[in-house]
Amino acid sequence: MIIQRYDDYRKEEVRDVVLEVLLEHGFEYHRLKDADLKDIYGYYFVRGGTFFVGLADNRVVGTAGVRKLDGNLCEIRRIYLKKGFRGKGNGEKLFLAALDFAEKNCSGAILKTDSTLKNAIGMYLKHGFTFVNEEEGYLYYEKRF
Repeated sequence: MIIQRYDDYRKEEVRDVVLEVLLEHGFEYHRLKDADLKDIYGYYFVRGGTFFVGLADNRVVGTAGVRKLDGNLCEIRRIYLKKGFRGKGNGEKLFLAALDFAEKNCSGAILKTDSTLKNAIGMYLKHGFTFVNEEEGYLYYEKRF
């Protein structure tokens, strides 16, 4: 898998990967929570963030986004990877691309995840994120740079 900066012609592929992974974990598309998928460029890039795609055979198989927030903080989001590409370090590669961008462009990062995603939580802790709080089944983590 190679990682590249997102380009708008990949919008439908990104949406398909994200929705596939959401459904696999028992989540459905939510009009508000998933609104970023309609305008990835506007949601991530306009305020100084970024979005990466993981490619295999020139097809999107994974995603990672960094959204700039107020106070020079950012949110790492959309760390998604198709099932056949997991367990090989690809998810961590996507996460590290997002984390590297965040460390170079922000003073800290936050992220949220579902409490059932144990592998993701382990990866976040391994890379220095600390638990902040839990709200409505979501766990919130942060890291200051």
